[in-house]
Amino acid sequence: MVVSLAATDPVASSAAAARDARFSELFSSHAPSVFAYARRRTSRAAAEEVVSETFLVAWRRLDDVPSPPLPWLLGVARRVMANQRRGDARHAALRLRVIGSEVDPPGASETAEAEAGAVLAALAELPPAEREAITLLAWEGLTPEEASVVLGCSRAAVYLRVHRARRRLAAQLGAPSGPTEGEA
Repeated sequence: MVVSLAATDPVASSAAAARDARFSELFSSHAPSVFAYARRRTSRAAAEEVVSETFLVAWRRLDDVPSPPLPWLLGVARRVMANQRRGDARHAALRLRVIGSEVDPPGASETAEAEAGAVLAALAELPPAEREAITLLAWEGLTPEEASVVLGCSRAAVYLRVHRARRRLAAQLGAPSGPTEGEA
């Protein structure tokens, strides 16, 4: 007969309850932000999968989750999405070999406004490291310090990537990249 340790040991039971409560708080506080991060970069269904896998990692490594947890969670989500992209690429390559036809890449939304489409196109032209740095600050509202945790680089590297991204975006969109005359 197998008897659960938690059922017979009140200390283990309270520790398990505390762990469950910590995870529930982590999930309820940060799942919407992780979903928004993933949704901006992928489809709704894929974003839901990213959230699930991210919080599975968080559950397994709950004792390793730092404070504040959001940059760490977004770093996990970023790696989950990278794994998904690699898996999708392998699947597409296999499909090409099996059926001998090209797989169409997902297209940009045709309902986007022209200006939003131009910005998204300009973002797509940025090198991946610069694009990720600027979107973490602009879309996710992270600080450069938090973005450095997500990207696994120094804060100075984040500043440099964002500076370069802004310069490139301004050039592509025909906007000034810095203060104009008369501005401080």
